[in-house]
Amino acid sequence: MNRIKVLKDIDINPSGKFVLYWMQSSQRVSYNLSLYEAINIANEIRKPLVVFFVINENFPYASRRDFLFMLEGLKDVYEDLHKLNIKFVVHVGDPVKHVLEFSKNASVLVMDVGYTKVVSEWRRNILEEVKTRIISVEDNVVVPVHVASNKEEFGAYTIRRKIQKHLPDYLVHYDMPRISFPQCREILLSFDVRNPENAVNRLHLKYFVSESMYFKGGYHEARRRLEDFLQNKLPQYVENKNDFTKDFTSNLSPYLHFGQISPVEVAQLVLESSAETYEKEAFLEELIIRRELSFNFVFYNPRYDRLEGLQKWAYETLEKHKFDEKPYRYSLSQLENGLTHDALFNASMKELVKTGKMHGYLRMYWGKKIIEWSESPEIAFKYLEELNNKYALDGRDPNSYAGIAWCFGKHDRPFKERPIFGKVRYMSEKSIYKKFDVKKYIEKVEKL
Repeated sequence: MNRIKVLKDIDINPSGKFVLYWMQSSQRVSYNLSLYEAINIANEIRKPLVVFFVINENFPYASRRDFLFMLEGLKDVYEDLHKLNIKFVVHVGDPVKHVLEFSKNASVLVMDVGYTKVVSEWRRNILEEVKTRIISVEDNVVVPVHVASNKEEFGAYTIRRKIQKHLPDYLVHYDMPRISFPQCREILLSFDVRNPENAVNRLHLKYFVSESMYFKGGYHEARRRLEDFLQNKLPQYVENKNDFTKDFTSNLSPYLHFGQISPVEVAQLVLESSAETYEKEAFLEELIIRRELSFNFVFYNPRYDRLEGLQKWAYETLEKHKFDEKPYRYSLSQLENGLTHDALFNASMKELVKTGKMHGYLRMYWGKKIIEWSESPEIAFKYLEELNNKYALDGRDPNSYAGIAWCFGKHDRPFKERPIFGKVRYMSEKSIYKKFDVKKYIEKVEKL
């Protein structure tokens, strides 16, 4: 199966005490195909399995909000692995250092796949230093990125068919393997994640962003939200998905970002639901085609986090209009605190700060306005990255970076030229006020 790659093809370490699965991007037990492969290997070589996770307090934009959500998910992982008699060990510190040290006693190292720069660098450094066999499993996309395409794609229209032709091979049911390996009897010290509130209080985090009162982390909460979506929202998804005054999105993006639920499992349950085919297809377009286009972007474009990562036409038109007169200009602090003339923008910023999430349609408008009100496109990009990664529970993610880049023309087409934006798509206040009950949305946010 092309999800599985042998990254270091050397003999299994015969003196190893266990098979080591370094869990990082796939923070779950259900549909965790890295875990399933580690179980298969442990069964085959008759060694215990240890699942290892490293909490990195210095991760970019690390805050109480993100880490409490993550720890709530790790509590679920601990409990679900405990039921399987699989040892779960958590350390705090530099992932590379801790994995290198821990893997000295491993027969085989299994890892999941990361895409953004920080997590990709961890894996490269580990690959260079570890002295045992290394296997990776790509399971946070439905179709592995390199299988879907061997290059950066221009947009959804170019990648759609490439992904669709592989879906019969990858969008399938995966059963948890039967466990026949011996239980680990080693005494292994671990950071206690059984009480997430206590655990997050013991961490030293540089950013202070308070926890979200609207999102609780973990696989079981993700499944609850998914089941609510399938029953109460998917049957009317096409009609209501863009209306930010209503709650018809799945709200699964934070859980997908932390790997607390598998996109394969989500897609399977959507297909099995009783909703109409066109409703299912609309949601799967977002979950699979659009989301995996963003992974393609981050995987193949090393400049995904800079303006230079845009297509040539978008970059050139923004540079051409770089010094156009701005009707308003706001600092990062003014934007962050919702101190602009635009009540809709202010409300959307408040929603993101308070809850950790913003409706996808509104996020596009929010991003376009920051471009319109910033000194330059480069500064606007930095503002969007800062605000999104600081407050959004689904920030620091390929989907987030593609969403930011889309505001500047990525994966889009040229439009009629206008001031500031050039040929990049513009979104106006007037059109949004005509389409949606903006007053209702603002009143809802004020009550948060």
